[in-house]
Amino acid sequence: MRNLVILGGGTAGTMIANKLRHRLARTEWHITVVDRDDEHHYQPGYLFVPFGGCSPEQVVRSRHSFLPDGVDFVIGSVDMVNAEGNVVLLEDGRQLPYDQLVIATGTTPRPDQTPGMLGLEWRRSIFDFYTLEGAEALADALSRFDGGRLVVHITEMPIKCPVAPLEFTFLADAWLRGRGLRDRVELVYVTPLDGAFTKPVASAHLGGMLDERKVLVETDFMVERIDDEQKMLVSYDEREIPFDLLVTIPLNMGADFVARSGLGDELNYVPVDKHTQLSRKFDNIFAIGDASDIPASKAGSVAHFSVEIFVDNFLQHIAGRAMTGAFDGHANCFVESGDDKALLIDFNYDTEPLTGKYPLPVVGPLELLKETRVNHLGKLAFRWIYWNVLLPGRPVPLPALMSMAGKHPATQREKQEA
Repeated sequence: MRNLVILGGGTAGTMIANKLRHRLARTEWHITVVDRDDEHHYQPGYLFVPFGGCSPEQVVRSRHSFLPDGVDFVIGSVDMVNAEGNVVLLEDGRQLPYDQLVIATGTTPRPDQTPGMLGLEWRRSIFDFYTLEGAEALADALSRFDGGRLVVHITEMPIKCPVAPLEFTFLADAWLRGRGLRDRVELVYVTPLDGAFTKPVASAHLGGMLDERKVLVETDFMVERIDDEQKMLVSYDEREIPFDLLVTIPLNMGADFVARSGLGDELNYVPVDKHTQLSRKFDNIFAIGDASDIPASKAGSVAHFSVEIFVDNFLQHIAGRAMTGAFDGHANCFVESGDDKALLIDFNYDTEPLTGKYPLPVVGPLELLKETRVNHLGKLAFRWIYWNVLLPGRPVPLPALMSMAGKHPATQREKQEA
């Protein structure tokens, strides 16, 4: 009997367990999923919690309930991976030997990595929404906020769902307008990037949306510390940005055991081949989803599309054959823009977000790089798809690799603006 151990029962880990359990003979392969608890969080739902659009009960379910029969679920924290000995060591002393290992432990916000972030103002005037606890605390703070300087801040890239800070800013603008408070609030967007987003065409488009909403944008801002006494962001080049209410996205990092195991980079992400997700150091270790260092968005869509490519590659790999699938970094992200509208961006390693229709040429029904109510409804519908189709590993009628059908390159004007 051979052992497949999957570290992480989140999006990627759960999908892999479901798909491979149906493809691997039970008489030949034992599959184990390890996670620190039995709570699976639908993380895109965090965005709506501060504005009352999603309840905590809608974003948390049991991890175990989404794993198929024939998969062991182990609750425990990983101490380290002994890659030379092919064994996972848990903090309580248990040992899990493996023939193949998949690291799918994601990425988490680390407010402890920025001086002053976890000071006296944490969860008083400084909040995050990348955790359920943070989103709930922010909801309470917003209910009491009646004016002042609201700053949305990204510490450093990469982060989970890189469009979420923009979405929060757009939703905050709409929420404030709906309560007659917008004229009493200075809304500021602070980013380490040189524009609103990582991809130039999308950055120009999204930056224009911020301008339309009279959001002040501070670019190239590398935060050195937060002065919680003065309520001020301070950059390495000594720029200062005051705030009354700060909504920050802390530094995101991979799991600490990755560093202890000698498997990660400076941010604890596992270096892998960007097309196969196979470790660059060990031939029996893969890293999937947010846990890897691939140059793609750390988003659920990337986990989904990469898992589709990974499964067939994995079966070829364990059979001693060359892996023929090549993941292209495909990502698509809904961007909530407020007032029950959203836009959709679709891109990969090499291709900028394009205009056009998705997923079907001409028909759509979703519009790319355009705000529509249908896109907003698509984002809301995705929660049901996530719980009922994606996690159980059921087929999703979308190509894993980016398709150019029904899409159009950026116009010359868009390129010049970018």
